[in-house]
Amino acid sequence: MRYLPLTEADRRDMLAAIGVPSVDALFRDVPQQARQTTVIDLPPHQGELEVERALSSMAAKNVAAGSVPFFLGGGAYRHHVPATVDHMIQRGEFLTSYTPYQPEVTQGTLQYLFEFQTQVALLTGMDVANASLYDGATATAEAVTMANRVTGRRRAVLSGGLHPQYREVVETLARFVGFGVDAQPLDPEGTEDLAALVDGETSCVVVQYPNFFGRVRDLRGLAQACHAKGALLVVVVTEVVSLGALTPPGEMGADIVAAEGQSIGNGLNFGGPYVGLFATRDRFVRQMPGRLVGQTTDAEGRRGWVLTLSTREQHIRREKATSNICTNSGLCTLAFTIHLSLLGEAGLTRLAAINHGKAVQLAERLAKVPGVTVLNDSFFNEFTVRLAKPAAPVVDRLAERPIIAGVPVSRFASGHDDLLILAATETVTDADIEALATALEETLR
Repeated sequence: MRYLPLTEADRRDMLAAIGVPSVDALFRDVPQQARQTTVIDLPPHQGELEVERALSSMAAKNVAAGSVPFFLGGGAYRHHVPATVDHMIQRGEFLTSYTPYQPEVTQGTLQYLFEFQTQVALLTGMDVANASLYDGATATAEAVTMANRVTGRRRAVLSGGLHPQYREVVETLARFVGFGVDAQPLDPEGTEDLAALVDGETSCVVVQYPNFFGRVRDLRGLAQACHAKGALLVVVVTEVVSLGALTPPGEMGADIVAAEGQSIGNGLNFGGPYVGLFATRDRFVRQMPGRLVGQTTDAEGRRGWVLTLSTREQHIRREKATSNICTNSGLCTLAFTIHLSLLGEAGLTRLAAINHGKAVQLAERLAKVPGVTVLNDSFFNEFTVRLAKPAAPVVDRLAERPIIAGVPVSRFASGHDDLLILAATETVTDADIEALATALEETLR
């Protein structure tokens, strides 16, 4: 028997109460081209064994990141995650202790979230961090809406070095919430003058560090220009391992830092789930979205943890909520905290140094390949090259070898067909670099 909780009369009554003519009307904001209008071409039913065989056959068409030379980046990075991390997050003490409606019951969960917040604040050089958001892109959008609330303004300037997908998330939210976005064109050369765009209507400037093309810049001057006009500086970090080597955004005057924490403790996972990091200054804490765990003492004087400033959460005062995000990426956060605890400060610094060293080695080797020009004068573990041929077909040809050679910029915008972004983490070997350089030289002839 199928489980059908609603009758047609139930549906009619509910639609009438909402004030829409049909269920389809509830999806009117979804673009028509994104809707599935036909039955998906799958067998109507199969046994479990048959389904496993079919899906295994489909999965076998993928090339696993760890099985070939791998230089993908662009916001998601392959790092080594110690086996201890996976073991620890599956322990019953962690796995079964997700926060219930009365969160103070699960002191263990609140304690590791408190430690996570401390780690993020230290990494970013900021005063306070929340208990995580969904991912870096939504954290960026939340940072813009927070800046709008703090400044009372409704216009955000987005750098041309901001990840195009992050920009799209901000623009989508702007369309529905109602604020202005001044998004600059992609800037692979690093020539944009963001300070000149700040005026009395600007709530914030959003800049990525290192940027989408891997370039690293000193943000102090931009921070001063923003503050002189009453605007906030939002710094976005997609490769959080970089903060083991680079000056923290907070030391350069950032007001809000939004970041993707996937690189620490979390694998590529086919694009998710990931973990958004969010940090800000003490004076803005009441406008910060998401959950915030605080330390306290109970009636007997014992140390404990609570969700604090939670009246801004939807579960208490929805009409006054600062955000539509009322949860956090708990399991990914735990993995982040365990991995960073294992590394420690010295370990993270060493990991960052290895990453940068590998990227320098890769850049120097590719610079010797005819038809390859390295564009960056600064980078951490990711940089952009210009090829003598369109990058996308080159990447496709190298994938047949098989070498995963990077991200063509043409995937995100037209007019940059010859640009290729490559990342080199600690997982890249000398043999991988040589294989890529040799294959590129042959392909570009």
